[in-house]
Amino acid sequence: MNPDGLLARYIAAHSMPEEGFLQELDRETHLTCVHPRMLSGHIQGKILYLFCKMIRPKRILELGTYTAYSAISMGLALDDDAHIDTFEIQDELEGIITRAIEKAGLSRCIRCHFGNALERIGELEETYDLVFIDADKREYPEYYEKVFDKVKPGGYILADNVLWDGKVIDPTEKNDPQTQGILKFNAIVTNDSRVENVLFPLFDGMMVIRKK
Repeated sequence: MNPDGLLARYIAAHSMPEEGFLQELDRETHLTCVHPRMLSGHIQGKILYLFCKMIRPKRILELGTYTAYSAISMGLALDDDAHIDTFEIQDELEGIITRAIEKAGLSRCIRCHFGNALERIGELEETYDLVFIDADKREYPEYYEKVFDKVKPGGYILADNVLWDGKVIDPTEKNDPQTQGILKFNAIVTNDSRVENVLFPLFDGMMVIRKK
């Protein structure tokens, strides 16, 4: 589907409207940041929002904050006693992240940690109801291993970009490190008897995993 096409506009028009501060964040990200397509955006943000409304998580762990669009989208769905820990490796994004979270009124519940998530996840002593993985695709298998024991039984792991622009079925891309990471991750999850999963064909693919 062409994201600039009529169907995309129809979908947006028949979904919950995007908050003004998220529209501003989308615009600022596209004007000032490298790789703005990494932003979750309106519809995916609302999907994450509704997932949180359904699951009612008290603790969320996010790997890959970028400019905080997804963290804010999830944060808007949370009860007052819930919070999000989110990791971002690009510390130069701290300014835009902090401003965006403050504009959304979510400073009380979103805690942003800067640095390598694989190195720092162990510092967190909590367990989580929901984990959202949207970071370096080469490291998806390692992220899964690191977070698994931190997810409560019955909890969920969501992983974005698991179709990777269709490269997962393109034999010419099999040696690309990012594609290899996604392929390995998808295979690990599919063969993990500890979970139930389905790969949703949403945007660039989202793996929804429930820990038994």
